[in-house]
Amino acid sequence: MPKQLISKRSLIKSDVMREFFSNSEKETEIIAEKVAKDFSNGGVVAFRGGMGMGKTAFIRGLVRGLNNSSFVSSPTFAIVNDYGGKPHVFHFDMYRVNTWDDLYSTGFFDYMDNGSLLLIEWSENIEEALPEETVYIEIEKGEAENQRIIRIYGKDFSLEGIRN
Repeated sequence: MPKQLISKRSLIKSDVMREFFSNSEKETEIIAEKVAKDFSNGGVVAFRGGMGMGKTAFIRGLVRGLNNSSFVSSPTFAIVNDYGGKPHVFHFDMYRVNTWDDLYSTGFFDYMDNGSLLLIEWSENIEEALPEETVYIEIEKGEAENQRIIRIYGKDFSLEGIRN
C-alpha cells in the first residue's frame, strides 16, 4: 500500500500574516492582482479553502497581475495547467492526490526549483512535499454570503487601496 502523503504538521510555518476581506469574486481577483508583483520571481503558493471559496478566482487575478493573459480554469482533471509567462506559471489541483505515488505520477517535482511560480489548490493533500519557503493563502467564507476572508502567510505585503 502506498505511503500516505497527508501530514499532521502545522499548516503555517511563518508568523507573517496579512488578512483581506472580499465581497465578490471581482474583489478577490483585484486583491490577487495587487499581490502578484510579489511573485514575479516565482515561488510556491499553497491554497487552502473549501469548494467554491474562490481559490481559482484568486489565481485568475494573480495570473492577470503578472501581465499574463492566459485563460485560467481549475485543473481538476488535468492536474496541472501551464499558463506560460514570466515567471512561468503552473496551476495544480491536488484534490485527487493522496499518496506519494500519486504525487510522483503528476511530475510535480519536475516543476520545482526552476524559477517558476507554482500555484497549488488543495495543497493540504501534499503538505509534506512543500518547501519551507511556501506562501500559504487561506480563503474562507465571511459573515455575508459572498464575503471571503483571505489570509496570506509567509509574505508581508504593503498594499495600497486594499482593506485589511
